Amino acid sequence: MAMKAIKCSKMFDSQNGTVLENVVIFVDGDKIVSVTPAAQAKLDGCEIIDLTGKFVTPGLIDAHVHLSMNGQGNPSTTRPYETIGDWALFSLRTAQADLMAGFTSLRVCGDRGFVAEAVRDAINRGDHWGPRLMTAGRSIATTGGHADDHYGPYLNDELNTSHGVGDGPVELAKCARYNIKHGADFIKFMATGGVMSRGTTVGAQQMTLEEMKAICDTAKMYNMITATHAHGTSGIKDAIRAGVTSVEHGMMMDEEGIQLMKEHGTTLVPTLIAAERIIVMGEKIGTPDWAIAKAKQVFERATWGFKRCIEENIPIAFGTDSGTPYNFHGKQTYEFELMVRYGMTPIQALTAATKTASELMRKQDTVGSIEAGKFADIAAFDGDPTEDITAMTRCAFVMKGGVVYKG
Repeated sequence: MAMKAIKCSKMFDSQNGTVLENVVIFVDGDKIVSVTPAAQAKLDGCEIIDLTGKFVTPGLIDAHVHLSMNGQGNPSTTRPYETIGDWALFSLRTAQADLMAGFTSLRVCGDRGFVAEAVRDAINRGDHWGPRLMTAGRSIATTGGHADDHYGPYLNDELNTSHGVGDGPVELAKCARYNIKHGADFIKFMATGGVMSRGTTVGAQQMTLEEMKAICDTAKMYNMITATHAHGTSGIKDAIRAGVTSVEHGMMMDEEGIQLMKEHGTTLVPTLIAAERIIVMGEKIGTPDWAIAKAKQVFERATWGFKRCIEENIPIAFGTDSGTPYNFHGKQTYEFELMVRYGMTPIQALTAATKTASELMRKQDTVGSIEAGKFADIAAFDGDPTEDITAMTRCAFVMKGGVVYKG
């Protein structure tokens, strides 16, 4: 098979935060061989892919998605009759939509019934096409907490309550081990209430420090990272103290929490789009009034914390919570616009979705930049996002592992 030569007039170098001009990316099989100045590139015998006039980036990474949802106004009431088979097939389609938007890697932060693991394994076997998936199994919650269901006490939801909900360090460590047993790549837990969880305030801490530490310590024994859903101020800080790798959302963070993140090397995955879409579109698509009110309650504080984390050089990874109301898979590049609107430069936003996200996932040796030896995961966009960040919504080309899926 001939080596591929990808001609680029503009290429984002995520390792240095610069834009290289007039280079050729050489790809052999599924790996990048070199990035060579066009004037020095020898193209004889190569298959030419001409991306001149496009803006070329490493394959993007969305570090927070949910594959079994896709923008429903109120998922808890719109999907009561679907089966685990429905969720698996649905999840494959949403993963493929993300790939076509330029996301060659996804970190799946919790889905029911281990459907994301099934989709991941099918893609890895070559049975289906799609992005690289890093999956968390079932999000871990306490009784009545965010991610626990609120069906009547006489109803049994075996996919949800079995081994995903616990109380006390021993039970929650067992929940982590259960996820690991069934193929999870990392562990996700719910430290606080959430915008979409009925019956709890968004900032309420729902796990003790000791409970969170039991989960984090269990993951560390298996050399796994951890992520926590955390809106509330005290829950964010206890999760950091417990040793969590990343804080997801972090919307009611305070100055002490920011300094703790700095001290512990914790990454923030802000998911601004999740609250913003509920505020702007929730009423139109039937999102409950109480959820819209909670989104409004946290969003202004979230943008303050986001700016402060930028100022303090806290690692910030791109993540969108795709699947939440009006937050559609394949459309989540709108998050780039929000990140720039609320304080990042376009280069910082691109770095968050490439280099920083790969470092969070401990995948920086294989993805996150266009360099020799890494997977040939490459995307290209119409327009220059350093001049107009909305260019990131116009994906024109996608390559994953040397295979062209779009373009």
